[in-house]
Amino acid sequence: MGAKSLHHTGYTISNLDRSVAFYRDLLGCEVVATQEKQGGYLAAIVGYPDAHVRMAHLRVPGGEHVIELFEYLSPPGGRVDVEPRNVGASHLCFVVDDLRALYERLQEHGVRSFLSPPVDVDTGINRGGLALYVHDPDGIILELFQPPPARTS
Repeated sequence: MGAKSLHHTGYTISNLDRSVAFYRDLLGCEVVATQEKQGGYLAAIVGYPDAHVRMAHLRVPGGEHVIELFEYLSPPGGRVDVEPRNVGASHLCFVVDDLRALYERLQEHGVRSFLSPPVDVDTGINRGGLALYVHDPDGIILELFQPPPARTS
């Protein structure tokens, strides 16, 4: 017996309202649920007896995979170095239709945390696509990916 599917990907963030606005208003995610939890199973599963969080579940419209955002109210936390090369760093990859247009839109809304402008994917199974990395408001790495045009045989 082993894993049979993915349910969600969770990230700890510093300000739930700011992060929800970023993912909802700039990336087009829909908010599935928001809630506040304290103690109980949450405290047991994370290993903090005083665990108290605000959280939101989001997803891409029509998608199934959930992004879970946790803002810890207690205990206070610190920051980790999520630079792409560091062991344990992760990223979310969003598929988009028009990466260049989204890049311009994000810039118009003040996003300045791009690691690069859109880059042509020139090798591998995604050759012909476009991609870039950008940080969310807490420095979490996001990849924005425009797949290559469908190929005909």
